[in-house]
Amino acid sequence: MEKDDLRELLKKVTLDSGASLFGVADIRHIKKEFHFPDEILKDLDYAISIGVRLSDGIVESIKDSPTKLYFHHYRMINALLDHIALKACCIIQSNGYEAIPVPASQVIDWENQRGHLSHKKIGELAGLGFIGRNNLLVNPIFGARFRLVSILTDAPLKVDKPIESGCGSCRACIDVCPVHAIKERKEDFDHISCYKKLKEFRDKGIVGQFICGICVKACKGNR
Repeated sequence: MEKDDLRELLKKVTLDSGASLFGVADIRHIKKEFHFPDEILKDLDYAISIGVRLSDGIVESIKDSPTKLYFHHYRMINALLDHIALKACCIIQSNGYEAIPVPASQVIDWENQRGHLSHKKIGELAGLGFIGRNNLLVNPIFGARFRLVSILTDAPLKVDKPIESGCGSCRACIDVCPVHAIKERKEDFDHISCYKKLKEFRDKGIVGQFICGICVKACKGNR
């Protein structure tokens, strides 16, 4: 199968399976940031970024802390993303290429909020959005109300261009952050204060994982 045909097939299958966003990035210049053995990454120079939109109704239910409904939804979206990524990997491998689906929400360092790689950085390179003041990937249409999964591959798919955009004058997330972790400049985001608040929500038994959702609710996009 020609690479353009393979890309279109992968896009169709992922969107038909429930995805809202699809893009491809050249990752050769950021592979050194990934937490994988070099031999695994050796020939995997491309990444597919897939996004699934969150339910606006569930996100709107968040007030000053995450809800149990949001926690369940968060987990189900992650499971859907992993399922979609696995389907895409099967297609890639059936066409003679290698593919590794990277879990949507597998954190290996909670204090620094790091996984095997940065899904949002790959999403940014794949043209799905820009990194906002809230330290999340922001899509012009969906805002921050979506989650991501990534697939590493050696399939030479046509890559997308990053979005030339930013938060502009919007400061909605700054106003609602309960620990003032979000600053005027995205580079000044306070990861430690954010982590401590996530830990507080978990330790109080509000949710069973380090999640919040308050700034996600504030970042609505332009639907």
